[in-house]
Amino acid sequence: MRLRVHHETVYRYATPATRAIQVLRLTPRGHDGQFVIRWRIDVDQDCRLEATLDPFGDTLHTFTVDGPLDGLSIVATGEVETRDTDGVVRGHVERLPAQVYLRDTALTKPNARIRDLAETVAAYAGPNQIDILHAIMAAIRERLRFEVDLTDTGTSAIEAFDLGHGVCQDFTHIFLAAARHLGIPARYVSGYLYHHDERDDQNAGHAWGEALVDDLGWVAFDPANGICATDAYVRVAVGLDYLGAAPVRGARYGGSDESLSVTVRVAESARMAG
Repeated sequence: MRLRVHHETVYRYATPATRAIQVLRLTPRGHDGQFVIRWRIDVDQDCRLEATLDPFGDTLHTFTVDGPLDGLSIVATGEVETRDTDGVVRGHVERLPAQVYLRDTALTKPNARIRDLAETVAAYAGPNQIDILHAIMAAIRERLRFEVDLTDTGTSAIEAFDLGHGVCQDFTHIFLAAARHLGIPARYVSGYLYHHDERDDQNAGHAWGEALVDDLGWVAFDPANGICATDAYVRVAVGLDYLGAAPVRGARYGGSDESLSVTVRVAESARMAG
């Protein structure tokens, strides 16, 4: 599938900021199921994007702009050819040992209830890792409702699990917590999802998890939708949690009453104008 992506992040300030610093993980990498045809990032201020690789091998861009700034716009656009690999991610460079992805973070640390879910599911599913991970994914969907605007980027797996609702980020954090508790390396993935029903613009990208499965390698699980990733997914960055794979993170100096709006559009190339 050939997909076109448009991801726009806009900051507005009630009073001008004197400086802004941004860190971007907005550029996808190629692998066996994903070929990047073209990609670019545009900023509406005079700045220079510095490119490097982060510890996970993701493309990282940083920039600094000096004010006065009434606002700031960051737009990532591109075209990616994807192929359905049944969720198996191959042909990418691994910069870190698998043991790194067993580490808990403040956002993915399990509590007794998440540990109990993982252990109960594992006992029922049997010894096969892929069966266990599918069962964890299904159990999370049974216990959580997908609801927007009730959690934020600082909501932990424990908090979301206890609330019983959240968004794809929260579902993923709980999945990682459960998998790691069972000794299965797992990581957070940020990217994009094409909705075949051609919904209106999204207000965020998408998030899912990858777990290291014996004899298969890394396999992508999307607990928010209850499936392994298909050719409708564009994989951009990985990390131990949201903070390590966030598309846009930054800080400003001065200014007041910051507002943030995000618009994401993903469509098959032939169906997306402009």
